Amino acid sequence: MQKNDSTRRPSILVTGAASGIGLATARYFSAMGWYVGCLDRDAQALMGFEAELGPGQGMCRPADVTDHAALADAVAAFSQATDGTLDLLFNNAGIDAKGKFVSMPWELIERLVNVNLLGGMATIRAALPLLQATPGSMCLSTASASAIFGTANLAVYSATKHAIRGLTEALAVEFAAFGVRAADLLPGIIDTGMLGAKEKALLPKEGMLRVLPPEAVAQAAWDAYHGDKLHWYVPEELAAYDLHVTKHPETVRDDRIAGRLG
Repeated sequence: MQKNDSTRRPSILVTGAASGIGLATARYFSAMGWYVGCLDRDAQALMGFEAELGPGQGMCRPADVTDHAALADAVAAFSQATDGTLDLLFNNAGIDAKGKFVSMPWELIERLVNVNLLGGMATIRAALPLLQATPGSMCLSTASASAIFGTANLAVYSATKHAIRGLTEALAVEFAAFGVRAADLLPGIIDTGMLGAKEKALLPKEGMLRVLPPEAVAQAAWDAYHGDKLHWYVPEELAAYDLHVTKHPETVRDDRIAGRLG
Protein backbone atom coordinates (compact mmCIF):
# COMPACT_ATOMS: atom_id res chain seq x y z
CA MET A 1 0.00 0.00 0.00
CA GLN A 2 1.32 3.43 -0.90
CA LYS A 3 0.98 5.51 2.25
CA ASN A 4 -0.12 9.11 2.36
CA ASP A 5 2.30 11.98 2.80
CA SER A 6 3.25 12.01 6.50
CA THR A 7 3.34 15.83 6.47
CA ARG A 8 -0.33 16.01 5.47
CA ARG A 9 -3.17 15.29 7.85
CA PRO A 10 -5.12 12.25 6.63
CA SER A 11 -8.85 12.61 6.08
CA ILE A 12 -11.98 10.48 5.99
CA LEU A 13 -15.42 11.29 4.58
CA VAL A 14 -18.26 9.37 6.24
CA THR A 15 -21.85 9.13 5.01
CA GLY A 16 -24.53 8.12 7.47
CA ALA A 17 -22.33 9.74 10.11
CA ALA A 18 -24.96 10.95 12.59
CA SER A 19 -25.51 7.62 14.34
CA GLY A 20 -24.56 3.96 14.62
CA ILE A 21 -21.62 2.67 12.60
CA GLY A 22 -20.99 5.99 10.86
CA LEU A 23 -20.81 7.97 14.10
CA ALA A 24 -18.60 5.38 15.80
CA THR A 25 -16.24 5.39 12.83
CA ALA A 26 -16.07 9.18 12.67
CA ARG A 27 -15.23 9.27 16.38
CA TYR A 28 -12.59 6.56 16.02
CA PHE A 29 -10.75 8.24 13.16
CA SER A 30 -10.98 11.64 14.83
CA ALA A 31 -9.38 10.16 17.95
CA MET A 32 -6.58 8.87 15.71
CA GLY A 33 -5.89 12.41 14.51
CA TRP A 34 -7.68 12.33 11.16
CA TYR A 35 -9.72 15.19 9.72
CA VAL A 36 -13.31 13.92 9.62
CA GLY A 37 -16.02 14.89 7.15
CA CYS A 38 -19.52 13.83 8.20
CA LEU A 39 -22.61 13.70 6.00
CA ASP A 40 -26.11 12.68 7.08
CA ARG A 41 -29.75 13.65 6.63
CA ASP A 42 -30.08 14.25 10.40
CA ALA A 43 -28.92 17.86 10.69
CA GLN A 44 -29.61 18.12 14.43
CA ALA A 45 -27.53 15.06 15.29
CA LEU A 46 -24.72 16.31 13.07
CA MET A 47 -24.67 19.64 14.90
CA GLY A 48 -24.20 17.80 18.16
CA PHE A 49 -21.27 15.83 16.80
CA GLU A 50 -19.73 18.92 15.23
CA ALA A 51 -19.67 20.51 18.68
CA GLU A 52 -18.07 17.34 20.04
CA LEU A 53 -15.37 17.43 17.35
CA GLY A 54 -14.31 20.99 18.09
CA PRO A 55 -12.93 23.67 15.77
CA GLY A 56 -10.72 22.54 12.91
CA GLN A 57 -11.22 18.84 13.58
CA GLY A 58 -13.80 18.14 10.92
CA MET A 59 -16.77 19.21 8.85
CA CYS A 60 -20.40 18.21 9.33
CA ARG A 61 -22.86 18.85 6.50
CA PRO A 62 -26.50 17.77 6.20
CA ALA A 63 -26.83 15.83 2.95
CA ASP A 64 -29.02 13.05 1.61
CA VAL A 65 -27.02 10.73 -0.66
CA THR A 66 -29.99 10.63 -3.04
CA ASP A 67 -29.78 14.42 -3.49
CA HIS A 68 -27.00 14.75 -6.05
CA ALA A 69 -26.73 18.53 -5.80
CA ALA A 70 -26.45 18.50 -2.01
CA LEU A 71 -23.95 15.66 -2.20
CA ALA A 72 -21.80 17.53 -4.72
CA ASP A 73 -21.86 20.68 -2.57
CA ALA A 74 -20.83 18.72 0.53
CA VAL A 75 -17.95 17.00 -1.27
CA ALA A 76 -16.81 20.37 -2.66
CA ALA A 77 -16.79 21.85 0.86
CA PHE A 78 -14.81 18.88 2.14
CA SER A 79 -12.36 19.27 -0.73
CA GLN A 80 -11.73 22.90 0.19
CA ALA A 81 -10.93 21.86 3.76
CA THR A 82 -8.48 19.12 2.70
CA ASP A 83 -6.82 20.75 -0.31
CA GLY A 84 -8.55 18.36 -2.69
CA THR A 85 -7.47 15.14 -0.98
CA LEU A 86 -9.33 12.23 0.60
CA ASP A 87 -7.61 9.21 2.11
CA LEU A 88 -10.69 7.17 2.96
CA LEU A 89 -14.24 7.40 1.66
CA PHE A 90 -16.51 5.50 4.06
CA ASN A 91 -19.58 4.87 1.93
CA ASN A 92 -21.82 3.90 4.82
CA ALA A 93 -25.25 5.56 4.52
CA GLY A 94 -28.07 3.05 4.44
CA ILE A 95 -31.57 2.24 5.64
CA ASP A 96 -33.41 -0.99 6.28
CA ALA A 97 -37.06 -2.01 6.19
CA LYS A 98 -38.39 -5.31 7.44
CA GLY A 99 -41.31 -7.09 5.85
CA LYS A 100 -42.37 -9.63 3.26
CA PHE A 101 -41.21 -8.77 -0.25
CA VAL A 102 -44.66 -9.39 -1.74
CA SER A 103 -46.39 -6.95 0.62
CA MET A 104 -43.76 -4.21 0.86
CA PRO A 105 -44.97 -0.93 -0.72
CA TRP A 106 -43.19 -0.32 -4.01
CA GLU A 107 -42.30 3.20 -2.93
CA LEU A 108 -40.38 1.74 0.02
CA ILE A 109 -38.57 -0.72 -2.26
CA GLU A 110 -37.49 2.17 -4.45
CA ARG A 111 -36.34 4.16 -1.41
CA LEU A 112 -34.18 1.25 -0.21
CA VAL A 113 -32.56 0.85 -3.62
CA ASN A 114 -32.10 4.60 -4.05
CA VAL A 115 -30.39 5.10 -0.68
CA ASN A 116 -28.44 1.88 -0.24
CA LEU A 117 -27.28 1.30 -3.80
CA LEU A 118 -27.75 4.32 -6.05
CA GLY A 119 -26.89 6.71 -3.23
CA GLY A 120 -23.72 4.76 -2.59
CA MET A 121 -22.82 4.87 -6.26
CA ALA A 122 -23.46 8.62 -6.38
CA THR A 123 -21.25 9.13 -3.33
CA ILE A 124 -18.39 7.19 -4.90
CA ARG A 125 -18.69 9.10 -8.18
CA ALA A 126 -18.72 12.44 -6.35
CA ALA A 127 -15.69 11.63 -4.19
CA LEU A 128 -13.62 9.79 -6.79
CA PRO A 129 -11.60 12.82 -8.01
CA LEU A 130 -10.41 13.40 -4.43
CA LEU A 131 -9.48 9.74 -4.03
CA GLN A 132 -7.58 9.81 -7.31
CA ALA A 133 -5.61 12.82 -6.09
CA THR A 134 -4.54 11.03 -2.88
CA PRO A 135 -1.82 8.35 -2.76
CA GLY A 136 -2.91 5.15 -0.99
CA SER A 137 -6.59 6.15 -0.87
CA MET A 138 -9.45 3.72 -0.37
CA CYS A 139 -13.15 3.52 -1.18
CA LEU A 140 -14.68 1.52 1.70
CA SER A 141 -18.36 0.57 1.66
CA THR A 142 -20.63 -0.93 4.29
CA ALA A 143 -22.20 -4.11 2.96
CA SER A 144 -23.71 -6.57 5.44
CA ALA A 145 -23.81 -10.18 6.55
CA SER A 146 -27.00 -10.15 4.47
CA ALA A 147 -24.64 -10.02 1.48
CA ILE A 148 -23.44 -13.52 2.42
CA PHE A 149 -26.87 -15.13 2.20
CA GLY A 150 -30.06 -13.15 1.71
CA THR A 151 -32.13 -12.59 4.83
CA ALA A 152 -35.83 -13.43 4.72
CA ASN A 153 -38.05 -10.44 5.56
CA LEU A 154 -35.13 -8.24 4.53
CA ALA A 155 -35.12 -9.28 0.89
CA VAL A 156 -34.71 -5.84 -0.67
CA TYR A 157 -32.13 -4.74 1.92
CA SER A 158 -30.23 -7.98 1.24
CA ALA A 159 -30.38 -7.35 -2.48
CA THR A 160 -28.87 -3.87 -2.09
CA LYS A 161 -26.08 -5.21 0.11
CA HIS A 162 -25.28 -8.00 -2.33
CA ALA A 163 -25.08 -5.28 -4.98
CA ILE A 164 -22.68 -3.22 -2.85
CA ARG A 165 -20.48 -6.27 -2.43
CA GLY A 166 -20.45 -6.91 -6.18
CA LEU A 167 -19.81 -3.24 -6.89
CA THR A 168 -16.85 -3.27 -4.50
CA GLU A 169 -15.31 -6.31 -6.17
CA ALA A 170 -15.61 -4.69 -9.59
CA LEU A 171 -14.27 -1.34 -8.44
CA ALA A 172 -11.32 -2.99 -6.72
CA VAL A 173 -10.21 -4.01 -10.20
CA GLU A 174 -11.26 -0.86 -12.09
CA PHE A 175 -9.85 1.62 -9.59
CA ALA A 176 -6.48 -0.12 -9.45
CA ALA A 177 -5.70 1.58 -12.76
CA PHE A 178 -5.41 4.92 -10.95
CA GLY A 179 -4.18 3.76 -7.57
CA VAL A 180 -7.41 3.74 -5.56
CA ARG A 181 -8.21 0.69 -3.48
CA ALA A 182 -11.71 -0.65 -2.77
CA ALA A 183 -12.97 -2.87 0.04
CA ASP A 184 -16.14 -3.50 2.00
CA LEU A 185 -17.27 -4.34 5.52
CA LEU A 186 -19.73 -7.15 6.19
CA PRO A 187 -21.10 -6.56 9.69
CA GLY A 188 -23.32 -9.09 11.40
CA ILE A 189 -25.58 -8.06 14.28
CA ILE A 190 -24.57 -4.56 15.35
CA ASP A 191 -26.17 -2.65 18.22
CA THR A 192 -27.54 0.32 16.29
CA GLY A 193 -30.95 1.89 15.85
CA MET A 194 -31.77 -0.77 13.27
CA LEU A 195 -31.81 -3.43 16.02
CA GLY A 196 -34.95 -3.52 18.16
CA ALA A 197 -34.87 -4.32 21.87
CA LYS A 198 -36.99 -7.47 21.45
CA GLU A 199 -34.73 -8.76 18.67
CA LYS A 200 -31.63 -8.02 20.73
CA ALA A 201 -32.96 -9.98 23.71
CA LEU A 202 -33.44 -13.10 21.57
CA LEU A 203 -29.94 -13.14 20.09
CA PRO A 204 -27.15 -15.38 21.39
CA LYS A 205 -24.38 -14.08 23.63
CA GLU A 206 -21.68 -15.95 21.71
CA GLY A 207 -20.92 -16.96 18.14
CA MET A 208 -21.24 -15.14 14.85
CA LEU A 209 -24.75 -13.86 15.66
CA ARG A 210 -23.78 -12.21 18.93
CA VAL A 211 -24.51 -8.51 19.22
CA LEU A 212 -21.46 -6.29 18.74
CA PRO A 213 -21.09 -2.56 19.37
CA PRO A 214 -20.67 -0.21 16.40
CA GLU A 215 -17.13 0.45 17.62
CA ALA A 216 -16.22 -3.05 16.43
CA VAL A 217 -17.08 -1.99 12.89
CA ALA A 218 -15.13 1.25 13.33
CA GLN A 219 -12.09 -0.84 14.25
CA ALA A 220 -12.65 -2.95 11.13
CA ALA A 221 -12.75 0.23 9.02
CA TRP A 222 -9.40 1.26 10.48
CA ASP A 223 -7.96 -2.19 9.83
CA ALA A 224 -9.33 -2.20 6.29
CA TYR A 225 -7.58 1.05 5.40
CA HIS A 226 -4.31 -0.28 6.78
CA GLY A 227 -4.76 -3.76 5.31
CA ASP A 228 -5.12 -5.42 1.93
CA LYS A 229 -8.20 -7.66 2.20
CA LEU A 230 -11.21 -7.12 -0.01
CA HIS A 231 -13.96 -8.25 2.41
CA TRP A 232 -13.83 -7.52 6.15
CA TYR A 233 -16.16 -9.57 8.34
CA VAL A 234 -17.46 -8.36 11.72
CA PRO A 235 -17.15 -10.69 13.57
CA GLU A 236 -14.43 -12.62 11.78
CA GLU A 237 -16.36 -15.91 12.18
CA LEU A 238 -18.60 -14.76 9.33
CA ALA A 239 -15.75 -15.44 6.91
CA ALA A 240 -16.05 -19.19 7.55
CA TYR A 241 -19.82 -18.94 7.17
CA ASP A 242 -19.33 -17.22 3.81
CA LEU A 243 -17.25 -20.17 2.62
CA HIS A 244 -19.93 -22.57 3.87
CA VAL A 245 -22.65 -20.66 2.01
CA THR A 246 -20.61 -20.70 -1.20
CA LYS A 247 -20.09 -24.44 -0.99
CA HIS A 248 -23.53 -25.46 0.34
CA PRO A 249 -26.14 -22.83 -0.61
CA GLU A 250 -28.97 -25.37 -0.76
CA THR A 251 -28.19 -26.59 2.75
CA VAL A 252 -28.28 -23.05 4.05
CA ARG A 253 -31.55 -22.44 2.20
CA ASP A 254 -33.15 -25.55 3.67
CA ASP A 255 -31.93 -24.73 7.16
CA ARG A 256 -33.35 -21.23 6.91
CA ILE A 257 -36.72 -22.59 5.73
CA ALA A 258 -36.73 -25.00 8.66
CA GLY A 259 -35.83 -22.25 11.08
CA ARG A 260 -32.26 -23.42 11.66
CA LEU A 261 -29.21 -21.25 11.12
CA GLY A 262 -27.20 -23.85 9.23
